[in-house]
Amino acid sequence: MTDRESANRQGDGAEGAGGEGTDDDGFAAVLTAVGPRLRALRQDRGITLAQLSEMTRISLSTLSRLESGRRKPTLELLLPLAKTFGVQLDELVDAPLTGDPRIHPRPFNRHGMTIIPLTRHLGGLHAYKQVIPAGQQRLGKLEQRVHEGYEWLYVLAGRLRLVLGEHDLVLTAGEVAEFDTRTPHVWASAGPEAVEFLSLFGQQGERMHVRARPLDKKPTDGDGNGEAGGAPRPTRA
Repeated sequence: MTDRESANRQGDGAEGAGGEGTDDDGFAAVLTAVGPRLRALRQDRGITLAQLSEMTRISLSTLSRLESGRRKPTLELLLPLAKTFGVQLDELVDAPLTGDPRIHPRPFNRHGMTIIPLTRHLGGLHAYKQVIPAGQQRLGKLEQRVHEGYEWLYVLAGRLRLVLGEHDLVLTAGEVAEFDTRTPHVWASAGPEAVEFLSLFGQQGERMHVRARPLDKKPTDGDGNGEAGGAPRPTRA
């Protein structure tokens, strides 16, 4: 049995002791919120409980109980979780603000991209800056994925290839795309240069509300109707 597993068992036994804990309602609320925050962060990363268990060496049952609120979070458990997710410990426990509004993000790498979290809280809309290094252009067919949620992308520099369903688009600096992530999708660099873009992700039903200039009037057909069908078009903010 590893030291961490031993600590897990000791912590599980302490949960039934009853008299431990705090009478501070605010502190109790912080502990209660840890489970949902861990689940939201794991799902946002696209990681299963089994995968997280392998990455942290925390038992699957302990992780499940943490997320459901049936297991008290301890430093022994939160430290490897924070390291795996690439976030600060106070982000997991939603520590009270100290008056400093600045966010100190910890970048993490995924699929060759550098991802920088831009939001402090794990619930609601999540904002990220993503950077694809130069020399990682990907041509040909890409493997798409689907998941619950809604995505909004804004290209800062370079050219971003967005494969959305059957449509293969190239977004350039200043262009925006938004889509339901239940539509098969994937993005990659469309050229040899580096690509930088912002992404906003929310759970199903959470969408950005963007105010922009109206598009130029499209040509009409003989019946006076606008163009129908075609690929979804990126817009400029």
